[in-house]
Amino acid sequence: MRTSVWIGTAALALIAGMANAQELKFPPGQDAKFNWKSYEDFKAAHADLKGQNLTLFGPWRGEDEVLFNSVLAYFNAATGINGKYSSSENYEQQIVIDTQAGSPPNIAIIPQPGLLADLSTKGFLTSLGQENADWVKTNYGSGEDWVRYGTYKGKDGKEGYFGFPFKADLKSMVWYVPENFEEAGYEVPKTMEDLIKLTDQIVEDGGVPWCIGLGSGGATGWPATDWVEDMMLRTQTPETYDKWVSNEVKFDDPAVVGAIEEFGKFAKNEKYVAGGVAAVASTDFRDSPKGLFDIPPKCYLHHQASFVPSFFPPDKELGVDADFFYMPTYASKPELGTPVLGAGTFFAVTKDSPAAEAFIEFLKTPIAHEVWMAQASFLTPYKGVNLDAYANEVLKKQGELLTKATTFRFDASDQMPGKIGAGAFWTGMIDYVGGKDAKTAATEIQKAWDGLK
Repeated sequence: MRTSVWIGTAALALIAGMANAQELKFPPGQDAKFNWKSYEDFKAAHADLKGQNLTLFGPWRGEDEVLFNSVLAYFNAATGINGKYSSSENYEQQIVIDTQAGSPPNIAIIPQPGLLADLSTKGFLTSLGQENADWVKTNYGSGEDWVRYGTYKGKDGKEGYFGFPFKADLKSMVWYVPENFEEAGYEVPKTMEDLIKLTDQIVEDGGVPWCIGLGSGGATGWPATDWVEDMMLRTQTPETYDKWVSNEVKFDDPAVVGAIEEFGKFAKNEKYVAGGVAAVASTDFRDSPKGLFDIPPKCYLHHQASFVPSFFPPDKELGVDADFFYMPTYASKPELGTPVLGAGTFFAVTKDSPAAEAFIEFLKTPIAHEVWMAQASFLTPYKGVNLDAYANEVLKKQGELLTKATTFRFDASDQMPGKIGAGAFWTGMIDYVGGKDAKTAATEIQKAWDGLK
């Protein structure tokens, strides 16, 4: 990756946009789906901060930057604070450079736990305190898990709560075309056993159940890791999943090998996948879901994260022409609850100030979430929001899954060492689909991990 160039404070302010001057997207008090009381209460409690400055630096660019600025505008309007957001093409390197140089923003927006842990152990973050941790635990779906992903050791070796979760992503999803289901008389499966029965029924009816594509250029193989992670959460306890992430449970452990084989039940069956098993590794993940929309359909089911509609034909309307259901759990394992695989973004205080503390308080208001919910590309596990504020029914269902999840886990491969999670794991899954048995593929991945220095 290219080396980042340091951007001075003045330049950042110029790039940041005009959140202060920006008109509020939804006029306060005019639409009942928004919790305007939370906005007015927050405004009344922070009227003494007018004129203070707040800098926020994060990974959101393009449309997401515009959408976040629409949220920030409400914070600025309520407090009179001059809050400005900026980003960088090489954000993750730049935030490390800025904190080490002693010129951090007030708030850093952290897209993954590894970076949060790194900054906290180096002493670059201000603890958000037990009160905020307790609030998240109570008010977020699977709140204890979100607190866990925001809690790390500081420079003094003591654990502290450093990351306040905000924007979430969802992966435990299976996409389908409602019209295809209706014509064939299929029902959305409620359990994994039902999903397997549906898969067999589609074959019996002369169709092909699944479209699976693992191709992604230099990152080929990553969609298979999502499958395996979902299967781990549906066959093993969250604690076993965590030990796998930390290498306490090895890749060649029966628990992990079993999850790989559960993926293989779908991906390595010639009758189950469009184009046969040989097409699984060679089909690009962006092209894979298109078979759902062919006439007749090349497939009926596609396992992929919440972002995949970006690769659907542009004329398809979510909720009408395409929909999803939760990747179901095994009825035989009720003790595992309703686990969700996903990702999330955290706010961390890198330079404390009254304005920074006020912004963390702002994140506890439903309005801070609902403004983005009502537009696009945003999910929240906050149980206090009005789900009807989501821009469409598909997003609403995804948000509901997050608020009702009993377990939330981040993508395991993203938390593993890069040479494993973004290397050996990917290639191991390609080898597995290509013909190796699960035990052999898993043993080779573990050998690569053991060989790290």
